[in-house]
Amino acid sequence: MEKQTLEIVEEVVAITVEYGLDIIGAIVLLIVGWTVASWARRGVRHALERVPRMDETLKPFLAKLVWYVVMVFVLVAVLNQFGVQTTSVIAILGAAGLAIGLALQGTLANVASGVMLLFLRPFNIGDYVDAGGIAGTVVEIGLFNTEIKTRKGLCLIVPNKIIWDSPITNFSRNPTRRFDITVGIGYGDDVNGAMDLLMGLLTGDERILDDPEPLVMIEELGDNAVIINLRAWAGAGDFWAAVWDLKKTLKVELEAAGYSIPFPQRDIHIIPEDKGPKKAAASATAPTVTRGGHGGGDDD
Repeated sequence: MEKQTLEIVEEVVAITVEYGLDIIGAIVLLIVGWTVASWARRGVRHALERVPRMDETLKPFLAKLVWYVVMVFVLVAVLNQFGVQTTSVIAILGAAGLAIGLALQGTLANVASGVMLLFLRPFNIGDYVDAGGIAGTVVEIGLFNTEIKTRKGLCLIVPNKIIWDSPITNFSRNPTRRFDITVGIGYGDDVNGAMDLLMGLLTGDERILDDPEPLVMIEELGDNAVIINLRAWAGAGDFWAAVWDLKKTLKVELEAAGYSIPFPQRDIHIIPEDKGPKKAAASATAPTVTRGGHGGGDDD
């Protein structure tokens, strides 16, 4: 028993003597490599901070990518320290990567989509977007998921593949947006006067742009009303406030000016029963229904 113990101790001592320097060197390489990788990541981050118009999402991504690249070289150097043939290791890693890639196709698809979103940048953090019916303000763009804050203030985590595979509407990309507001007036009202009144509302609002020029036009001669369309452009930041205020203002101003805003209605006429034959009476008592618009609509 003592002999076996002595043999084990001698073997441990021999391995320590033979590989001790290699182990110490590997530990030193890992410490130095980790430190250099961290310095490189911070240096890249600080350098990118000074680059004008650099997307905030790309800065941490590129800095982290540099850290991974440095650590890969450090690990290769550590393996060389122990005399491992790196070519065979790379071949094994390639085969393992292929197997992992086949097993994680969905996850890698999200990563690939995340890279495309980060580099092609169809939207930036803070933009309001709609991607395949998923709408909200972009909070964060990651490699796997994109975080979106909905209009109700909810946090929505969306896989990048879903966003990348869908048509993306970026409501914040362009500095100006166009809106169309429709309103109906009665057939007996003064159309020209109403159009002048509505144009005055557009030109009197400082949020409405002069170029492109705002327009007021008759869009449709409806069953119950003359439909007038207000078309104008506003800055992206003032868009919704201008639309909401105009909808309220045009109703108040039209009513104050004496214009009617029609609504669908029905007039029912009942024909009195005739004392003639039953057949004739049956046909005479059938009610007739006519539809017209409040404010001058035609009866059918």
